[in-house]
Amino acid sequence: MTATSRPLVRTLPTGQRSRERSPGATLFLVLLWVSLLVAFATLVTLLVSTIVEAGDRLDSTLLTEYPSSRPEEAGARPAILGSLWVIGTTAVLAVPLGIAAAVHLEEFADRHSRFNRLLELNIQNLSAIPSIIYGMLAIGTLSLIGVQNKNIVIGGALALALLILPVIIISTREALRAVPREQREASLALGATELQTTWRVTLPAAVPGISTGTILALSRALGEAAPLLLLGALVFISFDPNGLLSGFTTMPIQIFGWTNSPQAGFRELAAAASVLLVVILLAMNALAIIIRNRSQRRW
Repeated sequence: MTATSRPLVRTLPTGQRSRERSPGATLFLVLLWVSLLVAFATLVTLLVSTIVEAGDRLDSTLLTEYPSSRPEEAGARPAILGSLWVIGTTAVLAVPLGIAAAVHLEEFADRHSRFNRLLELNIQNLSAIPSIIYGMLAIGTLSLIGVQNKNIVIGGALALALLILPVIIISTREALRAVPREQREASLALGATELQTTWRVTLPAAVPGISTGTILALSRALGEAAPLLLLGALVFISFDPNGLLSGFTTMPIQIFGWTNSPQAGFRELAAAASVLLVVILLAMNALAIIIRNRSQRRW
């Protein structure tokens, strides 16, 4: 038998165990499964207990009525509308800026520049900073420009936009990197400029990753309460927010306020609002999955 006709698969020596079947690897695998089961059981228990406690409060009153001192008449209408105002304004502030910054860093910036590498390092670190720090940054920014009342829609949106901006930049850069370089080279070979290649070839091909990362970032912003509480968001309001300078509250803050009430009826309201918030978050995540599956390309 010649050297070229020998089998390429190398067998393990007799009596030698592979690393995958060693006691340490088996114990690690068992611990992983136990951790997964404990986390899943905790999540299911929490969801079931919340749905049971919500009881009959999952009705139209929750969506249409204003907060009240009597739990049987109270609803979360201002909180739902406030969440829509704040998240909509957050998307307008953060999404175009985040995508533009990611395109510049990934497609046009000099990767060997020390300034750009320092900028990329800071963006990665900013994504791990606690959310309350962004509330303090928003307060400082509003004070710097002379805004006295911090509890306004644009203030809350500014804090949440700062919170999700690093996530949008990182997810957009990952989506741009997934586009094969041959696509860019083919466009440039046909005479297109770098800007035309980015706008007509690279960005459309990266839409699935960009949209998925953006929706997941907005889902995180929808569930945040700490930076908004720091801005002085109201727990009890009896009017609908009607503009960027209007006072507001959001669903996490309303839930926080109801859970601190001693009356059992408000705790049922908090459970019902929590179920509604989970449904909205699941719908947003499902939308991200649908967009990704419909627009995904295999290179």
